[in-house]
Amino acid sequence: MLLVDKPAGPSSHGIVAAIRRAVGKGTKVGHAGTLDPFASGLMLVLIGRGTRASQFLLGLDKRYETLAQLGALSTTGDPEGEITVTGRIPASPLRLPVGEVRQTPPAYSAIKIDGERAYKRARRGEQVEVPERTITVHEFTELERDEASDRVRLALHCSSGTYVRSLVADLDDGYCLELRRTGIGPFTIDDAQPLDAFDSVASVTDAIVPLDRALGFLTTIRLGPDLADDARCGRRMPADAMPGGVPPQDEPLLLVDEAGVIAVGRSDGARVATVVGFRA
Repeated sequence: MLLVDKPAGPSSHGIVAAIRRAVGKGTKVGHAGTLDPFASGLMLVLIGRGTRASQFLLGLDKRYETLAQLGALSTTGDPEGEITVTGRIPASPLRLPVGEVRQTPPAYSAIKIDGERAYKRARRGEQVEVPERTITVHEFTELERDEASDRVRLALHCSSGTYVRSLVADLDDGYCLELRRTGIGPFTIDDAQPLDAFDSVASVTDAIVPLDRALGFLTTIRLGPDLADDARCGRRMPADAMPGGVPPQDEPLLLVDEAGVIAVGRSDGARVATVVGFRA
């Protein structure tokens, strides 16, 4: 895994393509979590067999900072849309929602509707209905407010799948001028490198976060040689044979040995089965 500081402008697909050019043809490259083109900040880019870890990283909480323009609305929730100045300025301090929140993601989003990205349909002028969802806002803080320009800087800690543009639009009235992702789960932007730092195989190799660190937030079980061989071959293992006793049920388990990560498994209480393997 690479921790990449995405600049504003390119799409997430463009970031993956740039890393793929650096590592050369034949190496699989993906990412765990899309950022809109206008947004910047932390992206988790996965390489080789690391792309199999995406499903365990996508659900991690996110942290953002955003600069919002108050007293105006945008059709896209960001500077790329049609801007309508309303002059309605939310009172200070802002009433920022915390806890479970129902929100409708913007039509100009990467959510797929009938197999196609919503923003592609919206840009063709189609009416796009994006289903409402429940998200969790753990923390929402007003960092500073410029009364002269009616701009406010906000910090947000939220569940995966949260659309910051929708939260800002719901402040009545506002839209995101800037959006920066500062954290994903245990990973922070402070540990990321800018995209232009990855210009060769060597630069990518030097920055690789190994799988045991990338998935270190999972419950880790260190296996002896026999169980390690079972895990590598995808054989089910008795749950009560696991070091440390029967592991928690129905949660991902990082199975490792002296050589590193073998697989992610899951227990049903009686057996531990491999869900995703990382070794041939």
